[in-house]
Amino acid sequence: MRTRVKVCCISSLSEAETAVDLGADALGLVGDMPSGPGIISDELARDIAAAVPPPVATFLLTSRTGGAEIAEHAGYCGCSAVQVVRHIDPAEHEVIRARQPSIRRVQVIHVEDAGALELIADYAAYVDAFLLDSGRPAAATPELGGTGRTHDWSVSRDFVAKARRPVFLAGGLKPANVAEAIATVRPYGLDLCSGVRNEDRLERDLLRTFMKEVRASDAEAAAMKS
Repeated sequence: MRTRVKVCCISSLSEAETAVDLGADALGLVGDMPSGPGIISDELARDIAAAVPPPVATFLLTSRTGGAEIAEHAGYCGCSAVQVVRHIDPAEHEVIRARQPSIRRVQVIHVEDAGALELIADYAAYVDAFLLDSGRPAAATPELGGTGRTHDWSVSRDFVAKARRPVFLAGGLKPANVAEAIATVRPYGLDLCSGVRNEDRLERDLLRTFMKEVRASDAEAAAMKS
């Protein structure tokens, strides 16, 4: 199976064009957050989402917690998926679905320890996919993504095996460690931000190298199965 790649923290139309040109399957547009990189206005997110060609998906990252306000936020920005970055009441996903049935719902799980596995049963019936990240939502200033840190990939591997939903892996991914991440976790997709940036700017060469590493890992896995 081909590993999907989501390039997050897209902050301009030119960054979106670069990511699409280099083969990104999805782009992440970061709404208002208490911390982290890549935050853009809802108006810019809407403009970028409207300009991205199919079949590339656009994910709105939202820190809102109520289903109605999340649905309103996602609907305004016009993204094809909404990435909920806080651990919310799972029932709020049903509210999102009822109000925006065409928008896919992705729940972020912050992997601080093996307790993350207990959240699978809470959310699996309500979401279209999971995304495993390295935030600290209970910190004094909540960290909800874009930390540049890896987490315990053995927990992520177990999560992928048990979830029965597509799972994206995020947190500290870069060209130097992506092959190991794929081999260890076997996620449906990867989500990256800081690992392909320099001074908060998306670097074409870094992203190109990252994509080459991903495709090489996919080819190696396919060869092992044949």
